[in-house]
Amino acid sequence: MNELLVVAADVTAIAILAFGIYFPRHHRRDLVVAFLGVNIGVLAVSMVLGSTTVGAGLGLGLFGVLSIIRLRSDEIAQHEIAYYFAALALGLLAGLSSAPTVLAMALMALILVTLFVSDHPGLFRRYRQQTMHLDVAYTDERALSAHLAVLLNGRIVNLLVKHVDLVNDTTLVEVRYVAATGSRRAASPDIERIPA
Repeated sequence: MNELLVVAADVTAIAILAFGIYFPRHHRRDLVVAFLGVNIGVLAVSMVLGSTTVGAGLGLGLFGVLSIIRLRSDEIAQHEIAYYFAALALGLLAGLSSAPTVLAMALMALILVTLFVSDHPGLFRRYRQQTMHLDVAYTDERALSAHLAVLLNGRIVNLLVKHVDLVNDTTLVEVRYVAATGSRRAASPDIERIPA
């Protein structure tokens, strides 16, 4: 009976994470499937490992192995990696608990609250990141920064020039900026925006 309560707590937690926090904000169906699959798989394996003599050590080893897996077919963003690890952690917390302890439930709630707050759209609302392909080859970083500030209608806080092509007169740059209050991201004819 205790194990069923732990499974119910994990299923509730991963449902909140995937359907209540992640999907309404980022709308990637493929990652919802990945988070659910990883969570339930880790839950099942860790429950079996927890019931044997090898116990928690092997469970933590499993977490370590799973944590280095990268999906090579598609690039995932840093915030999506955080959700991925949260799904792993929720499964391990539930799977390695033989009964629904206060500590395990509190840690599961802490994971959910942390992701809810840290990935909230209202947090650092005006801070943005953009990778841009400009049709001018900039070798002067100050001139590039000034040009980007005008294009993006914001204050440039960091930029990283990834490629300057003097033959084709282009610059590829990753820029982080603070958008002006009420500014909109209007398309400009001389840039091609690549999603960051």
